[in-house]
Amino acid sequence: MDRVIEKKKWPPKKIMTYVGVALLVTLILASYFSTNGNSKLNVDEQKITISEIRKGSFQEFIPINGVVMPIKTIYLDAIEGGRVEDLFVEDGAMLEKDQPIMKLANTDLELDLANRETAVFDLITNMQRLRSEAEQNSIRQLNQLAEVDNALAEAERLYTMNKKLFDEKVIAEQEYKSSKNMYDFQVRRKKLTEQTLRNDSVSTKQRLRQMQESVDRTQVALNLMRKKADDLTVKAPVAGQLTSLNAEIGESKTRGQRLGQLDVLSGFKVRADIDEHYISRIFAGLKGMFTFAGKDYELSIKKIYTQVTDGRFQVDMEFTGEVPNGIRRGQTLQIRLALSDQTQAVLLPRGGFYQQTGGNWIYKLNEAGESATKVDIRLGRQNPEYYEVMEGLQPGDKVVTSSYENYGDKDELRIKNSE
Repeated sequence: MDRVIEKKKWPPKKIMTYVGVALLVTLILASYFSTNGNSKLNVDEQKITISEIRKGSFQEFIPINGVVMPIKTIYLDAIEGGRVEDLFVEDGAMLEKDQPIMKLANTDLELDLANRETAVFDLITNMQRLRSEAEQNSIRQLNQLAEVDNALAEAERLYTMNKKLFDEKVIAEQEYKSSKNMYDFQVRRKKLTEQTLRNDSVSTKQRLRQMQESVDRTQVALNLMRKKADDLTVKAPVAGQLTSLNAEIGESKTRGQRLGQLDVLSGFKVRADIDEHYISRIFAGLKGMFTFAGKDYELSIKKIYTQVTDGRFQVDMEFTGEVPNGIRRGQTLQIRLALSDQTQAVLLPRGGFYQQTGGNWIYKLNEAGESATKVDIRLGRQNPEYYEVMEGLQPGDKVVTSSYENYGDKDELRIKNSE
C-alpha cells in the first residue's frame, strides 16, 4: 500500500541559500559603511599628542648653524718661490706686525739681484767718469778761451794803434791792413771758441742727464729686486694668530702657494649656511639670536655670499652688542634668524600631522575630549615651533598634532584612556 510523503516547506538546501545571501548582503553593507559615511577609529590617548590653540606673539624665523670666525683673516701666500730655509715660529703662535715667520732661499733671485747691483755700480762709475772728463774739458776750453781773449786784446791794441798811425800817414797801408786782418781773425776765433764751449756744455749736460735717468731706472729696478729678495723672508702683515701653517724646512714653495693664514683676533664674526629656498628673503641687516651660557645674544647679517653650493649659500654675521665671554674660533652656534617682526597671531604647535594633511585639515577634539573630528583649516606663516592659523581654529580649541600616518581617511577618532 502506497504512503503519501509530505513535502517539506524549508528544505536544508533552500535554507543554506538564504543564509548565504544574507551573509553576502551583510558583508556588502559592512564594506560600504566602512568606506563611506562617518568612519571612526579608536585611538589610545597615551599614544597621541593633544595641543591647545592659543593666541600669542609670533615671529617667523628659521634655525641656522653658524661657525665662529675671526673678524678678519689674512692669507699668507708665497710672493716669490723658493726652498724653506728656516722657520721662526710654530703654528698657533701669536705674532706682532712685521714679525718674521719663515725664510725662503732662491739662488736665481739672489744672483739676479747681484747682477743688477753690479749694473747700477757700473752706471754710476761711468757717469762719474763722464762728469770728470766734462769738467777737465771745460777747464781746457776755458784756458783756450783765455788765450783767445788775450790774443784778441793784443790784436785790438795793435789795430787801434796802427789805424791812428795810418790816418796820420806814419805807417804804410800794408802794415795797417795786416793788423786789421789779425784783429778780425781774433774776433772770429773768440766767437768760434765760445760757441764750441757752449755746445760742449750742452752735449755734456745732455749725456749726464741721460745717464742719470738710466741710473734712476736701474735703481728703481734694483729696489724692486731688493724688495723681492726681502719677500723671501715671510713676515706678519698685521698682529694676530698664525694658523694653518703649511711649510717644512727643505720644502719647495712656488710663487702664489698658500703658506698659512693670520687671524686678527680683535673681534669675531659668524659665518652661517642658509637653504637656497630663503635667498630672496635674506638681506643685510636681518637680526638673529642665539643662546650662550644661558644668555641671549644678537647678531646682524653684514655680508651675503650669493653663490649657491649644494643647495645652500652663506652669510657673514656680526655681533650687534656684547660679545660672549669664552667664545672660541671654530665654535658652532645655533641661531634663530628672524624673517619678520613679532606680531600677535593664533598659534598652532607644529607636529607630525602636517605630513599627511599638508596643513589643509586637522582633528579637532569635542568639548568632552572623547572624540576628534576633521575640520578644514588654513595656515599662514610658520616657524620651527608654531604655525600661524588663518582660518578654522580659535584660541582654546584642542587638536591632535601627532602623526596621522596610521589613521587612513577616518572622519572621527574615538579617544580611549588605557588606564
